Amino acid sequence: MPSVLVTGGAGYVGSHACKALAAAGYEPVTYDDLSTGHPDLVKWGPLEEGPLGDAERLAGVVAHYRPVAVLHFAARSLVGDSVRDPAATYRTNVAATLTLLEVMRRFGIEALVFSSTCATYGNPERVPIDEDTPQAPINPYGWSKLMVERLLADHGAAYGLQWAALRYFNAAGADAEAETGEDHRPESHLIPRAILAAVGEVPALDLFGTDWPTPDGTCIRDYVHVSDLARWHVAALDHLLAGQGSVALNLGTGRGWSVRQVLAAVERVTGRVVPVRLAARRAGDPPVLVADPARARAVLGAEPHYTDLEPIVDTAWRFLQRRRGLSDRR
Repeated sequence: MPSVLVTGGAGYVGSHACKALAAAGYEPVTYDDLSTGHPDLVKWGPLEEGPLGDAERLAGVVAHYRPVAVLHFAARSLVGDSVRDPAATYRTNVAATLTLLEVMRRFGIEALVFSSTCATYGNPERVPIDEDTPQAPINPYGWSKLMVERLLADHGAAYGLQWAALRYFNAAGADAEAETGEDHRPESHLIPRAILAAVGEVPALDLFGTDWPTPDGTCIRDYVHVSDLARWHVAALDHLLAGQGSVALNLGTGRGWSVRQVLAAVERVTGRVVPVRLAARRAGDPPVLVADPARARAVLGAEPHYTDLEPIVDTAWRFLQRRRGLSDRR
């Protein structure tokens, strides 16, 4: 089994990618500092603990396992934190990625799949968003991801790196077998936070604005199931290893759901009411973010298995029930 280094493999999307890699015949080697990841979610290959910016520790791991490629998820991903402490975001997301690229060059690893984001588009000038939409981030998190995309392109031109930048939209749901899933503490993402509000683990869900220019006044997002994302990362890896060229692709379903639609789905799945607390709009929130996934489908064959909202919510609910011992009583 060829080894693949997975930075951030103990985290949400990274752990799902490890499962998908193992199913595809690879050995995922997780490299994670465990600052936000969970060691018990590393189930499909070895775990090596260490900071991404530690070149010698990282080089030792690479020398031992000799991976054929890297899937790069390790990052600071909270937008609010990036605004409050941009230096930490740039240090982790950009400077440490440069260290990773230098170690890859040292050992002759020429393929990298990067976990990018639709946040690189900022407030998009058109929706749905295709890959030709101008990238104009509006916060340090988005800028840090766009800077890494630039690093990858420049390393490709100068050193022959083969890379895929996968700009995904709102990752959601959990592994269908509930072996891994989303468990941020504290939880900030809409679907799991709404579930936790429904069962009383958080007092209420903040509804950030009800006067957006959308049909029900709440923001609309493209929720893409995390297991679909994981499959598409493996497809991108195979694309690179087959020598088919570097790519930047949007990963989404092409469908959008409003916050109110998400809350209604959570209430149907859990059988509980989601308590809501009205709050002001968050600065920089675009009213609508929906992908145009046509290019990803053409390049990767990236048809989603999950196309409706309720099955996505159901997988998140079942994982949180198992993870946190939540009751099925209604």
